[in-house]
Amino acid sequence: MAKILAIDYGLKRTGLAITDSLCIIGSPLTTVLTEDILKFLKDLFIKEKIDIIVVGKATRLNGESSSITESQEKFVTLLSKNFPDKKIERINEAYTSKMAAQALYQSGMKKKDRQKKENLDMVSAAIILQSYLNIRS
Repeated sequence: MAKILAIDYGLKRTGLAITDSLCIIGSPLTTVLTEDILKFLKDLFIKEKIDIIVVGKATRLNGESSSITESQEKFVTLLSKNFPDKKIERINEAYTSKMAAQALYQSGMKKKDRQKKENLDMVSAAIILQSYLNIRS
């Protein structure tokens, strides 16, 4: 069975999370510099059978676009062009960074490691992925 990949797109770094082969649980995968994301994804898609890409969608509480929304839309267009065989889904990513920070704290991770943005980004991607899986089921 094909896996699902979630992307927490950022201007500098992009967090990634992936499901297990049964698409039940989403787990943090890694964080990649955004400038390197397409190459990383090409290599990942050779190693892993992934049919669906879930990309977080940043919006304000009132539903309006946020400062990163335009960049996210351009990224989604780039994904569609480079990987036309992949289904791309969008899901609201409101509060995922705060939830990720809380999850890192509750996991007992050392403060030094919690302050690394890379950890926050990939846990945010895992939260986006788990939210998508919850909606799907």
